[in-house]
Amino acid sequence: MSNTLYMGNRNYSSWSLRPWLVLRWAGIPFVEREIRLDQPGYGGGGIADILKISPTGRVPCLHAGNIVIWDSLAIAEWAAEEKPDAQLWPADRAQRAKARSVVAEMHSGFSDVRRQLTMNIRRRCPPQDWEPATRAQLARIDQIWAGLCTANKSAGPWLFGRRGIADAFYAPVATRMRTYGVQLSPAAQAWCDTVFADAAFREWEAAAQPDSWDKPGYPVIDKLYSR
Repeated sequence: MSNTLYMGNRNYSSWSLRPWLVLRWAGIPFVEREIRLDQPGYGGGGIADILKISPTGRVPCLHAGNIVIWDSLAIAEWAAEEKPDAQLWPADRAQRAKARSVVAEMHSGFSDVRRQLTMNIRRRCPPQDWEPATRAQLARIDQIWAGLCTANKSAGPWLFGRRGIADAFYAPVATRMRTYGVQLSPAAQAWCDTVFADAAFREWEAAAQPDSWDKPGYPVIDKLYSR
């Protein structure tokens, strides 16, 4: 069975990074197909090239043989079932429930952080005075990272000791903290450094540099948060 992951531009597509890391960490082979997002229909699920491969008109979307999976968390769950030995979820039932809870919190929440701290791996900005709601969400994220890393440090440097789906889902947020100069607690920053040192993440980051068709950037995206 062949697997193809359709994804957006590496510099901007946080949702694509999440399942890409999960698949890499699980050792599941796949082919990448990057679709340019800077074209008509962006932001509304109306890009024609994406509608051809995803029923929602959005990426990421995984084609696993004759199975189409069009949501990042669903792709992660598929990978966990496909490669149980990778232990993408914690083996302990209570820890697994907690991991699923923080992943769901990321998957459905933190809208103000998403809006104000848009993902841009290549960018570096000075610290800013964020809106109160955004500051509260940033504090909650720090609380999650620091709390889990402190509680599970004897098992390893990742959120639940061993790297897994929870780390993949928060990895794009780690890049946003770096991009926008957000100050973190020592434990939270240590987890970010663990992410940045990961070989798979470094591969993604290196490939996020401009290529022949991306030299001018993505004006339609960049203008949304030009500060």
